[in-house]
Amino acid sequence: MKPATNITVILLMLIAIAHLLRLLFRVEIVANGVVIPMWASVLAFIIPAVLAIMVWRENRDHQVWSGK
Repeated sequence: MKPATNITVILLMLIAIAHLLRLLFRVEIVANGVVIPMWASVLAFIIPAVLAIMVWRENRDHQVWSGK
């Protein structure tokens, strides 16, 4: 994998894990007096996790076909 791809996958997974931990520990987040709902972290977990998996799989499949 290229370094940029590795960094992208790692950052997306860290974002997903952070939101998963927020859900598990039920951490309340307040931004400018507004409570951020838990369902926002559900989406913020699923979307980056799926994107990270897609980038990782696409790169892995590309390496298999190119012989690298």
